[in-house]
Amino acid sequence: MGYRVAIDIGGGFTDLVAVDEKTGEMFWSKGRTSPQDLTEGIIEVFRLSGVEPSSCVQLLHGQTLVINSIVQRRGASVGLITTKGFRDILELQRSNRRDIFNLKYRKPPPFVPRHRRVEVDERVMADGTVLRGVKKAEVEEAWKKLAAENAESIAVCFINSYVNPANERAALKTIEKLNGTNGHSPVTISSDITREWREYERTNTAVLNAYVMPLVEGYITRLTSRFRQMKFNGAFYMMLSSGGVASFDYVKRAPIETVESGPVAGVIAGTKIAELMGERRVIVLDGGSTTTKASLVEDLAIKYTTNYSVERDDFNPGYPIKVPIVDIVEIGNGGGSIAWVDEVGNLKVGPVSAGAVPGPACYGMGGSEPTVTDAYLAVGFLSPDYFLGGQFSLREDLARESLERVARHFHLSTEEAAFAVIRLANDNAAQVLRLVSVQRGHDPRDFALIAHGGSGPMLSPFIAEELEIPKIIVPVIPPGNFSAWGLLVSDLKHEVTKTAIERLDSPRIQEVFNGGYAELSSEVVSLLGGERKMLLHRTADLRYYGQEHTIRVDANAGKMTTREVTEVGHRFRSQHSKEYGFELEAPVELVNLHVAGVVVSDKPVIRELSGEGRSLAKSLKEERAVYWGSEWVKTKVYERGLLPPLTQVEGPAVLEEPTTTTLVRRGYSARSDRYGNLELTAK
Repeated sequence: MGYRVAIDIGGGFTDLVAVDEKTGEMFWSKGRTSPQDLTEGIIEVFRLSGVEPSSCVQLLHGQTLVINSIVQRRGASVGLITTKGFRDILELQRSNRRDIFNLKYRKPPPFVPRHRRVEVDERVMADGTVLRGVKKAEVEEAWKKLAAENAESIAVCFINSYVNPANERAALKTIEKLNGTNGHSPVTISSDITREWREYERTNTAVLNAYVMPLVEGYITRLTSRFRQMKFNGAFYMMLSSGGVASFDYVKRAPIETVESGPVAGVIAGTKIAELMGERRVIVLDGGSTTTKASLVEDLAIKYTTNYSVERDDFNPGYPIKVPIVDIVEIGNGGGSIAWVDEVGNLKVGPVSAGAVPGPACYGMGGSEPTVTDAYLAVGFLSPDYFLGGQFSLREDLARESLERVARHFHLSTEEAAFAVIRLANDNAAQVLRLVSVQRGHDPRDFALIAHGGSGPMLSPFIAEELEIPKIIVPVIPPGNFSAWGLLVSDLKHEVTKTAIERLDSPRIQEVFNGGYAELSSEVVSLLGGERKMLLHRTADLRYYGQEHTIRVDANAGKMTTREVTEVGHRFRSQHSKEYGFELEAPVELVNLHVAGVVVSDKPVIRELSGEGRSLAKSLKEERAVYWGSEWVKTKVYERGLLPPLTQVEGPAVLEEPTTTTLVRRGYSARSDRYGNLELTAK
């Protein structure tokens, strides 16, 4: 018995949550992220928590290293080895692009320049038949060319390798021998990352995996070494974008599967809180230092996307990644986001952030640009002496000074300029919620909003009013450490997918289903090390014959007979009608088989809150002037940790706690439930 520890690294702060396996007691700490060496920030939050690494049995980790290295172009120089005739697939991309009527459309430049893309004369047919095997001499020559071009990491992606990876594995064997003789160049073969079709998407996924592999491998090696030196003898796990955790060794081989590692843990945690509170339909909002994220959960079922792209926006298709990812929408809008005036004189907030260093102007660390945090401080939402529970003080004078340039430009007072920044940040966050709800056919008024992150509980009251969301929930788990807690309630999980195209009325369909599921199940069992408590969940991606895109539906366990195949077809037709409002008479076609293996972990228990030592009178800290948008109002400020269960606070009010501040606007009330979760509702 010992401590299970979860660490989540964000753009501004590093968070730790630990739970004692014997007593269930929870510990947490929060410190600034150290961009130059992320391990330093992790060591610091361990020191702040008082938990000794030598007493820990498990370390679970969420990070934004992968996504940040892609966005900031800080990865390795990649060389690509591909099939003859497919050298330019990264530039050709797709003609049937998502935004075909976008006049500002620009193809994103590939991560591998043409001089580092080399062809070999091999060929696998669409049915998996090897027409031409890969020649060892050609692979050796390709490797030498890429070595001469200073390629630090190599990606191998051959046509149709998703159905038969034999040629890719032969190439890998040759390259590994060359690496053993001439030094180390990490190698990614596409069939190890994804077994789904679509050549451009598969190639880009393999390239991005190769791009971040040396960085992640180096980071994991340093982190492991530091913890072993501190007598940590437990197991290391990292959050995957699919909503489960996997070993560090697995992540070294497939780091691209952690592209949304940190934010996904918050969705897992939000689902657990929703279940605890009897909510079936929620939108989980994560307001962080650099970004705001949102994900919609219906019937406590987390949604996944097969159409994820890094850097996708209104004018850019982004870079597709073909790995399982929880459906999250994210924008550059957080507490550290910088407010600026564009070339035509309009006020903007984000996506550029002040980060952890130098941080907002009010940190007093050299930052001078106005940020959302500076605006919060200037209007009185934040206490200058209670940031991170008093861990360090904020400089209100520097915050107001930074906002003066906005105030002068628009001829406003400092507080009016600050509130304008806040309103714009709120509008940006509201747009994220529209993207996960309204744009996908859901009415946000049918959902509760679970707000977490350092700025989430400050954003949420304004968003809820604009979108008419009836209830806001601020978890009892420290909201600023909520994603880290999500790691503790996540399960060990692996998912594998394989393209297997066959119509459901084909005489071979049962053979395709049963053979494919047997192969994928065996692979999942191997990845999970044959754990006895493993649960296997089978799904299938289907479409009407002639369509391009698919819908994922559940498949029954056990042998797929005629009856089970027919039932899967009925599920698809029903789901298609639900999502698109119509059915077709066309035949149904199987596209992908999917198996997820889960080893359920022990979950921390949220206990009912004791009222002992707590009262509304004790929790009242002060009354201070707060600017709510039109005037300064004398507002009651409460210490949330001293609020007893089943207590109600009327707005306007400010509820402070070490990792965040919850705003209760006029016309709203905040009620603490029996566990200590806050429910904000309009009167």
